[in-house]
Amino acid sequence: MKQHIASAIERQADHFTAISRFIGENPELGNEEWKASARLTDELRRQGFEVQTPVLDLPTAFIGTYRSAKPGPTIAFLCEYDALPELGHACGHHLICMMSLAAAVGLKAVINELGGTIRVYGTPAEETRGAKVTMAAAGLFDDVDFALMAHPYHMYERSGESLAMDAVQFEYFGKAAHAAASPHEGVNALDAVLLLFQSINALRQQLESHTRIHGIITEGGKAPNIIPDYAVAQFYIRAANRPYTDATVQKVLRCAEGAALQTGCTLRTSNYEYSYDELITNETLSGLFTRNLGLLGVPEEEVAYGKDHGSVDLGNVSRHCPAIHPYVKVIDQTHLLHTKEFRDLAMQPRAFEGMLLGAKALAYTAYDAVSDPSVLQAVRDEFNRSVNDAGK
Repeated sequence: MKQHIASAIERQADHFTAISRFIGENPELGNEEWKASARLTDELRRQGFEVQTPVLDLPTAFIGTYRSAKPGPTIAFLCEYDALPELGHACGHHLICMMSLAAAVGLKAVINELGGTIRVYGTPAEETRGAKVTMAAAGLFDDVDFALMAHPYHMYERSGESLAMDAVQFEYFGKAAHAAASPHEGVNALDAVLLLFQSINALRQQLESHTRIHGIITEGGKAPNIIPDYAVAQFYIRAANRPYTDATVQKVLRCAEGAALQTGCTLRTSNYEYSYDELITNETLSGLFTRNLGLLGVPEEEVAYGKDHGSVDLGNVSRHCPAIHPYVKVIDQTHLLHTKEFRDLAMQPRAFEGMLLGAKALAYTAYDAVSDPSVLQAVRDEFNRSVNDAGK
């Protein structure tokens, strides 16, 4: 059966590569991925999938569905295809989307014998307002038996950890005045922002080591001879789990309130992007993926333990169905994600070879879980335990 899957992918390798290359050469920001979404949905229709688009008023989101003649589990493959500002596809999303689509095509070659439904979710804006958050909250994964995706990287890693995250904006409102003639008449909003940064820097030493707080000043005044009456800072606040993230946010809010009190400013806080939960990796699925990498020629000792690489909106999905997010080696040099070096190498033939290998590993993993009822039950049992533990 796995040979049938591999053959279905290999027969169209050049075609899949061409689509990935097109998306890589036409980077689009989150929720503006018109070309990528159109190319992917056209391909799904060509492959015999029913396509729904838009989804939940997200114009570049889609769900492609193939139902076999026999009943069975529902398998989700997740596509990302947004690019980074100025950097383009420096996170390799042009490879992610085709890894998942090609995996779905490979599994489709055998699903009629196995029984079940394949869904391909197009999830825009992972880098900012991740659509998976909206989709998960709307229950679009509640009937999914498991969800799979893989991320390109400079090495192989098991699906591991990610950080929960909140994106918080702090707006300070003061009073303008002439900075030389009458500074005493002003209320300096920029001073409040600077005090906020100082307070957060002092707070860090009392936080657990897995915590990350990093921010920028997006508005700090108009001219040096005017006391700024409006200033804005945006922060990402991250930690290993949702409860600790929530507690840390409350501490940061107290820092912000203190800065307002010290300067006489008023404060308004808001979430400027969606909150991401930590990824709950399904270790049963993860083990299957690692073993399938071995079948494809990747020694197990080359597959490292999954590290924290920041935050992913798949974390929210992983609270609704079993999920994994392993990393697949697509470049041979050690360059990190979100760099020009990774972007350029991710458009080379070696990267597309890695993409196709990742597609096979994803499809093989789905096959293993669907073809053996005891494995699928183990996936479900682990999910129920882990989600209950995460909620405590």
